[in-house]
Amino acid sequence: MFRRIKEYFTHEDKKLRDNRWIFASMLVGAIASLIASFVLSVEAVELAKNADAVLACNFNAVLNCATVGLHPSAHLFGFPNSFLGLIAEPIVITVAIAGLAGTKFPRLFMFVAQIFYTLGLIFAFWLFGTSYFVIGALCPWCLLVTATTTFVWFAITRYNIREGNLYLSAGLEKALHRFIDKDYDKMALFTIVFVLVAAILAKYGPYLF
Repeated sequence: MFRRIKEYFTHEDKKLRDNRWIFASMLVGAIASLIASFVLSVEAVELAKNADAVLACNFNAVLNCATVGLHPSAHLFGFPNSFLGLIAEPIVITVAIAGLAGTKFPRLFMFVAQIFYTLGLIFAFWLFGTSYFVIGALCPWCLLVTATTTFVWFAITRYNIREGNLYLSAGLEKALHRFIDKDYDKMALFTIVFVLVAAILAKYGPYLF
């Protein structure tokens, strides 16, 4: 079994191998985000019943899900933001599984998926910025959603650039192809993660350990 898994992810066809890693990372990220969204949804219901509820992830004044969950930004559309994750992540999981099975997606479908996931990434970073700069507290589950959303966005973007699904000009598409061929997108991903971790440690480091 393990030999088959290894062969699956080390296929001699570079494009096929890359696709499998892309969809595998999408699957893992979406599952983790779905779990986080479920936990956050349960906690949101608990906070709605009792604003003074002590949640399992209330570790201290900084790492505190309740502080973040009670802020207006946690239910921006009139319901807990985590409900959006419960809706969106199963779709991403389905796409990832279909991709791993070798499904070739329509160009328009992946273009629309790119738009929606880009909006999701912007929203995730806006929520992180609100927690970091405005609320002054961090929610561990929210941080997981931010991280997984970032990883999945880079995965789906890499796939869409290589497959020509973004309806870009020939010149820009060629430039982006060179960008991902040299794995600069991976460098950008890890740079963003490093900056986020460094920012958290710089401001809240003493409270995290």
